[in-house]
Amino acid sequence: MRRTWTWSFDLPPHELWPVLADTSRFNEAMGLPPYTLEETPQPNGTVLRRGRGKAAGFTLEWEEKPYEWIADQHFRQSRIFSKGPFRRFGPVFDLEADGKGGSKVSYSLEWEPLSLTGRLFGSRLAEQAGGAVGRRIVEAVGFLRGERLTPFELPPPSLPHGAQERAEALAVEIDRNPYGNNLGRVLAATVLGGMASDLSHLKPKRLARQLGVSPRVAIEACLAAVRAGLLTMKWDLLCTNCRGPKLSASALSELPRGAHCPSCNIDYDRDFEKNVELSFAPAAAVRPLMAGDFCLSGPMSTPHVVAQVLLAPGERRTIEATLPAGRYRLRTLHPGGGVDIDHEGGAAFPGLRVTASGVEALPSPDVGKIEFVNDAGFELAALIEDRTWTREVLTAPEVISLQAFRDLFAAATLRPGDEAGVSQVALLFTDLQGSTALYERVGDAQAYNMVREHFALLAAIVRDHDGAVVKTIGDAVMASFGDPADAVRAALAMQVKLSADTEFILKVGVHVGPSVVVTLNDRLDYFGSTVNMAARLQGQSRGGDIVLSRTVADDPAVQAVLADVSTQAEEVKLKGFDQPVGFLRLQPSS
Repeated sequence: MRRTWTWSFDLPPHELWPVLADTSRFNEAMGLPPYTLEETPQPNGTVLRRGRGKAAGFTLEWEEKPYEWIADQHFRQSRIFSKGPFRRFGPVFDLEADGKGGSKVSYSLEWEPLSLTGRLFGSRLAEQAGGAVGRRIVEAVGFLRGERLTPFELPPPSLPHGAQERAEALAVEIDRNPYGNNLGRVLAATVLGGMASDLSHLKPKRLARQLGVSPRVAIEACLAAVRAGLLTMKWDLLCTNCRGPKLSASALSELPRGAHCPSCNIDYDRDFEKNVELSFAPAAAVRPLMAGDFCLSGPMSTPHVVAQVLLAPGERRTIEATLPAGRYRLRTLHPGGGVDIDHEGGAAFPGLRVTASGVEALPSPDVGKIEFVNDAGFELAALIEDRTWTREVLTAPEVISLQAFRDLFAAATLRPGDEAGVSQVALLFTDLQGSTALYERVGDAQAYNMVREHFALLAAIVRDHDGAVVKTIGDAVMASFGDPADAVRAALAMQVKLSADTEFILKVGVHVGPSVVVTLNDRLDYFGSTVNMAARLQGQSRGGDIVLSRTVADDPAVQAVLADVSTQAEEVKLKGFDQPVGFLRLQPSS
């Protein structure tokens, strides 16, 4: 049986999809309870997902089939019930461009009664559910148009006694913190009134976009909120397949080197740079969250998957989809490898054939059509995913290269003997020229205070450019940055500031490359040839200038920074390096 509702909106499908296909938020807005699944690996590598719960007074048990979708176009999902009034029940959602810049939206409910009760009750339940979904869709579209501040009109959540007062007090404490950035009240309001779907893994980069602030400002505020007690930190080890947080730890030192994803039925390793994410959640004393999720496998749970289809044994299906140029992978939900595709766009996209031995690409019949074939001998879900990782992930290397994290959580370290590699970190070394003469001229006490003020000045510049001071060594500073362009901007700002406001002459060197993150002297530090090179380049500075490695100087973003800066190319033989090293000397104008 099937019941369908349709609407027309003046927004194109690609704008509607991220909100309308967010099934977790929609289910929460509908008042459905969160749930968990029992995931059991099968001999063929697939996973049987069984759920239990209550809805509309019925006790339900079901097998949850994988969602099917084509991004910006369609999704459907079906549950096969073993207990309850239905044998099968699920939504079908379609988006279609209307040719005038808008969209036609269709929402259907399909069900198969298991009993007389299901036959009598199904139509009434569908009518109620469809009406509620329609109201929520209209609300969500109003949000996209800028007509409302939130996607859905929700009743206030149930909070512990005194939570409101506690949150208000913590907001004041956050704003007192130099890293609070006056976002205490905003964070408190988010925790008290936000959707549980958003709060279980609060992502500061997404929050920054919603608030219209820079990512660093939002990240710093979240870290200050952890220090105050409004939020907790969650170091998530993301599955390399579904990219979901399958294991979480409250501290870096508790994070293992690998984990198992029961949803994908695979073991995966920790990649410090790629799949270790810092997210946040409300403190239980302010906003406790129920276990589980409101939807565990909807399209926006894995937004990097652009198409996913559930295929019966021997089934062949062709979908209509035109994918933009990009890096993609063809694979299945169960283990078995995949095929990487570098798609140039404008040409036919390869199809996908699954056999008992793995996945292979198929020539597609035409541009805009993609064929899926299941020759594996059992039901499976096949998919096309974007290999690019989302920019909303706040990775561990980004976090430890922020001054706020190092200041507020100086004790955050890796386990003894543990280490983590990063493929790129920009390191900046400074030193003072003639500091010994300064101590002799003004005396130890005054010179010491002057050097401390110089450290504070440099630290402020590093923070303003999204970096962190790793350590000080005598009169020298070592700082790290995620982006070499930020390191160069910081170096230029340092020389301009010191030449104008102090009697210090600063020597600066910058290099970028791979490094190893280790715990040294109870703090996170960097180790390897990139560190040695940056330190050696700083030694080539004459004072008042900046020495950049060729790797840094050749970075496109750095070249844009250097457009109006006087430069000179040089080469030198450095201790510890076999070949002469080329570098660029900058002479900033004061």
